[in-house]
Amino acid sequence: MAPSTQNIRLRRPGPEKPPSNTPKKASSDTILQDQVRRAARPPWTPGFGFALRMLLLIRVSAAMYSNIDDCDEVFNFWEPLHFFDRGYGFQTWEVTPQYAIRSWAYILMHLLPVKIASFLAVNEKRVAFFAVRIFLAAISSLAEVTLYNAVREQVNLRVARYLFFILFFSAGMWNASAALLPSSFAMYTTTFAFAYSIVPSTARNVRRTLFATLMYATGAIVGWPFALALAIPFVFEELFILSGDKVAPSSYTSWLSGRWKRVFGAGALASLIFLPLIAIDSLAYGKLSVVPFNIVMYNIFSSDRGPDLYGTSPPSFYFLNLLLNFNVIVPFALLSYPSLCITYLFDRGRLGSIRPSQAMESSPFTVLALRLAPFYLWLGILTMQPHKEERFMFPAYTMLCFNAAVTLYLVRGWMETAFIKLTKSPYRASRSSIFSSFTSSVITFAAVISVSRIFANWHYYHAPLSVVFHFETKELPWLLNTTGLLPTIGAASNPEEQRIDLSPIEHFNLTLCLGKEWYRFPSHYLVPEHVRVGFIKSEFEGLLPGHFPESVEGASGISWWPRPQTRVMPQDQNDLNKEEPSHYVPVESCSYLIDLDFPAHPVESVLEPRYAVQNDIWERTICLPFLDAQNSPLLTRVLWAPGGKWRQLNAWGDYCLLRNKRLVGSKIDEVKASNL
Repeated sequence: MAPSTQNIRLRRPGPEKPPSNTPKKASSDTILQDQVRRAARPPWTPGFGFALRMLLLIRVSAAMYSNIDDCDEVFNFWEPLHFFDRGYGFQTWEVTPQYAIRSWAYILMHLLPVKIASFLAVNEKRVAFFAVRIFLAAISSLAEVTLYNAVREQVNLRVARYLFFILFFSAGMWNASAALLPSSFAMYTTTFAFAYSIVPSTARNVRRTLFATLMYATGAIVGWPFALALAIPFVFEELFILSGDKVAPSSYTSWLSGRWKRVFGAGALASLIFLPLIAIDSLAYGKLSVVPFNIVMYNIFSSDRGPDLYGTSPPSFYFLNLLLNFNVIVPFALLSYPSLCITYLFDRGRLGSIRPSQAMESSPFTVLALRLAPFYLWLGILTMQPHKEERFMFPAYTMLCFNAAVTLYLVRGWMETAFIKLTKSPYRASRSSIFSSFTSSVITFAAVISVSRIFANWHYYHAPLSVVFHFETKELPWLLNTTGLLPTIGAASNPEEQRIDLSPIEHFNLTLCLGKEWYRFPSHYLVPEHVRVGFIKSEFEGLLPGHFPESVEGASGISWWPRPQTRVMPQDQNDLNKEEPSHYVPVESCSYLIDLDFPAHPVESVLEPRYAVQNDIWERTICLPFLDAQNSPLLTRVLWAPGGKWRQLNAWGDYCLLRNKRLVGSKIDEVKASNL
């Protein structure tokens, strides 16, 4: 047959490809339904894997570069972890057997990344510090993406997309995601629980009830017991709301009985989490210790004690703080309930519809209202408390973002409805870019402000971490080099990559001191071995942390607990925030001192002199800019912008590492004379 000849082949029809058993979820099954472009291609949303990779990127960056904003994170969690890992560190009254309101079970959860880092980089405490933060960042990323994916499948594709970008750029999530705090841990668990609870409750969906209950319980028991309040809407839905079920009136009693049995069964199973927690904490403290109970008793039922000893704030505190961390997203979150009501009255089709039937079922309005409730509930509870701190809001951060995403979607829906009524043309509405321009403008504006806030935190307040980094990588090697103890770097080695052995520093018997800057101490993990850290007296009159005891005298219990010092009952701790003089060291004994000085607006007293200008005693090894917030304009101190003009609008201080000339000089001479 010629090459150019065409022919026809006849083939028997083969078997048809079997249909997939996992059909794609129909858009009509979601709580919120688009009214424009319903037949068009669904709006783009990142897949689970892509979203996880993107969030991991930003969360790991936060782990590496974010500040430590709360001294409670350092002294109640980083320091006990460092003590268990290295055998020394600061101890607060909260982690003493007398009071036991901090859980060693929670602290020891973070020992795994520490040990992995120690195995990979021997004696590199700094590596362990960042390994823990990266570990926390990874958990936060997984929780956030799980919530995003649940919103994408159950609520609406556009709401999920808005939620993803709000989470991605949020300055609040940047701060909270990698913080070693029970409130951050509660944020992870409640985010997982909230993601499971977004799925409508049905008689067959036992997994939803079990997983959500376990996550809420884990956050409350292991993390922070007050976070259990976020589960109230979920429990109410499980007990009383049909949610995803359709029930005949005659079967309502049996349905209700089944629901109650399921909820209480899941709760009983979740309560087993108490067992390992009580076991670990009782071993650590040398007596029976139920830390969640102790926390509740101290914070709620203490008459002459309690959190109010550490300061109170006005009702506006959380609103202003949330504006700093979430900017324009906050008003959208607060308006989610009013927006839902307006949509119910004027754009009800967006909330779906209930088909006529003989069975009872819940409306999408009711279901969505329950999803929006946790943020309002949490904000209301915290606002009523006199003692307020930024970290207390962490557990509801992702729910704030969800509420804002829902509001943004509903407002877009109002615009579409109004446009159609004015133009009488759904087709023109489907072709218009007004609606997408509105939502993208809000997201972009929020992202720009959030990024500006993140950079402001870095440029304005990162000096405490940078100063201790200089102390380890520049000052101590200089000290060793001056005395000839610095290890010789081979000619073939790259000096920038060579790790310097700082162990000879033990011969100097150095003490690093902090006065009024005690609350910005970034933990012993960022201070090299063989350097003691102490506090000198300042104007602060409260209780500063002491040191974990070096001996085990007075410890009780079994001998194989790795750190029996945790069972020792120190006599120099109290829960009344009363000053303890034994926790101070004399300033004359300080080899180095970290202090903050404001040259343009100096403030000094007998207890807080300007050490940085006492040139006859102290020598500046490094001084970095630190924002003088009290003397800077509001806008420029909360946001950052490139260029020198913006920076010049602020007032600045010097955050300094000071070297004691006489003391360090004499130690250099002693080491040289000893011919070590």
